[in-house]
Amino acid sequence: MLEGLSDSLSQTMKKLAGMSIIDKQTLKEVTKDIQRALIQSDVNVKVVFALTKKIEKRALEEELPKGLSPKEHVMRIVYEELVNLVGEEPEELKITHKPFKIMMLGLQGSGKTTTTAKLVKLLKKRGHTCAIVCTDTWRPAAYEQLRQLCEPLDTPVYGDPENQDAIDLAKKGLEKFENKYDIILVDTAGRHKEEQYLLDEMKELSAVVEPDEVILVIDGTIGQQAKNQAESFKQTTDIGSIIVSKLDGSAKGGGALSAVAEIGAPIKFIGTGERVDDFEAFDPNRFISRLLGMGDLETLIEKAQEVTSEKSDKEMIDSIISGKFTLKDMENQLNMMNKMGPMQQIMKLIPGIGSQLPANASKVTEEKLERYKILMNSMTEYELENPEVIKKSRINRISRGAGLTNDDVKELLKYYSVTKKALKGMGKRNMGGPMGKLMRRMNR
Repeated sequence: MLEGLSDSLSQTMKKLAGMSIIDKQTLKEVTKDIQRALIQSDVNVKVVFALTKKIEKRALEEELPKGLSPKEHVMRIVYEELVNLVGEEPEELKITHKPFKIMMLGLQGSGKTTTTAKLVKLLKKRGHTCAIVCTDTWRPAAYEQLRQLCEPLDTPVYGDPENQDAIDLAKKGLEKFENKYDIILVDTAGRHKEEQYLLDEMKELSAVVEPDEVILVIDGTIGQQAKNQAESFKQTTDIGSIIVSKLDGSAKGGGALSAVAEIGAPIKFIGTGERVDDFEAFDPNRFISRLLGMGDLETLIEKAQEVTSEKSDKEMIDSIISGKFTLKDMENQLNMMNKMGPMQQIMKLIPGIGSQLPANASKVTEEKLERYKILMNSMTEYELENPEVIKKSRINRISRGAGLTNDDVKELLKYYSVTKKALKGMGKRNMGGPMGKLMRRMNR
């Protein structure tokens, strides 16, 4: 998520943490680094200079709080001002009655249909039943795409590719799902601010649907243009909240987030990848913490609790605490992390730990993970529990059984060895740190 910006800001914070003296000169260096990182992420230049000017002013004029060193004080100021840049923490989407109706709006190509499915997945995790009405009569196969996305989610979709009347579709869909589901989402056609007939249709749809919440999906790749687009929609209908999509790897994502925040519309959710699970409630504090390389333990805990059973949680934690970390444990851990999302994203959620893990740890692709599984399936239970016994003859047997090479087995053993070494020390003596907090929370 915003990888380039995150890397740049993380480097800036590391540089700041390593400074022995904090004066005007060092502050200038830090703020220049921040300016460069934000401008490269398409944040408005005037906004960037105003931000860094405020950071400098606060760092030089504010009294040093008790218990903080000068560099810790500056780091806190940088964090607080970046949080302010992307907006205040929004109110949670509250389902006040049933059926609660949500109307989804967005530009053509904004990822609105995929985002609708992602929102359904999140709402279902919260215990709500959902149904979708597809009123997109402009884009070919819109109904079919939505149906395919929602089939694995066990969520019904009403639509009729033969019916070109969006208003009629909305009426029939609402009637079909009325009093049967907690939430009804109405997916509308993507539109452009210059297409007046589509904007008129949106007004008419809003009058028919009478939505409890109108959500605008903004494409994170459009950068500063997000502000104008959000404003044009806001003039047409009452926008309750915004979802910023496609933030994974977007060079302009910082521009989109800060631009939307400027108009005062609450960003409630963000899309962080292509998978249906790559979607989360927007929390400015957690978001900036990740960007600065400070981790996000709460999100990590939530993700871990979603994909693991109580038994596997306890087994993994006991292995790390006891220091007996086996290949079997590593297989379970990799499977869990793979379910949680891209490994590089997951590692960045661990405060102070991600940097300690092996450099190639985040590059364990699904293909490589599958290869590791095949190799482990060729091992005996004794070998999985006691990897140190795997020497030349066993390596030959394992590689032959898996249809792979001896080098593949050695690569797996090396990865296991480095991972075990990195986890060493995260046991009992570090239970007061972030990893200890993670273990305690997961082991409840």
